[in-house]
Amino acid sequence: MLEVVSLEKTYGAVKAVQGLTFQVAPGEVLGLVGPNGAGKTSTLRCLAGILPVSSGKVAVVGHDVAHEPVKAKQALAFLPDEPRLFEYLTVWEHLNFVARLYGVEQWEDKARALLAEMELGNKEKALPGELSRGMKQKLSIACGFLHDPRLILLDEPLTGLDPIGIRRMKASLRKRAEQGAALVLSSHLLPLVEELCHRILVISGGRAVALGTLAEIRAQLSGLEGGNASLEEIFVRITSAGSEERPEPPAS
Repeated sequence: MLEVVSLEKTYGAVKAVQGLTFQVAPGEVLGLVGPNGAGKTSTLRCLAGILPVSSGKVAVVGHDVAHEPVKAKQALAFLPDEPRLFEYLTVWEHLNFVARLYGVEQWEDKARALLAEMELGNKEKALPGELSRGMKQKLSIACGFLHDPRLILLDEPLTGLDPIGIRRMKASLRKRAEQGAALVLSSHLLPLVEELCHRILVISGGRAVALGTLAEIRAQLSGLEGGNASLEEIFVRITSAGSEERPEPPAS
């Protein structure tokens, strides 16, 4: 579903992303974690085709993002941490606009189902200025899900949601994965990543420092007593330790 080969992103002399190679299969949820400034957002924006890669390859459903950007972007959704909404469009008009962009047939039924799923069923006529931060996030996610993307890229998707909203959103993400979508989830909420993700990619300084299931990453590290260290414990160790203590990430 998603193939990334030797991804590099530079800003002048700054190397934000260096040599990332990984794949995400249909139905898989990959957690992307790292300290502030590690290159997570740059990576996601390169995957979404928002930023051009400096070198390497990103392919979505077999379409190279650099050479077939329209076909690649038609198959994905990028959900940033800060909702990007039009202040003059109502909730329903946002969904109508997205449906027209992606050519979604019978979009009204899909839109109503998504609004119900996101608990926005009574907000169809509301403008963004009338919505709470969490409701804006839910609208952004509903718009992203409307065209049934095969790849979903999420940057801190639970920002602004209350505990009930978080629970419902986790169920929504699981549902999409069970339906065959591939998800890349970036979050500082490590318990969330540990709960939802099948594999985890840890990056630091733009480089991959660990990639695999939680069990596989634990096995690569020595000194984790009992072999049941949490993702938070692993994260702290491999992002703060010297390079000689970091596990070698597999190629994919």
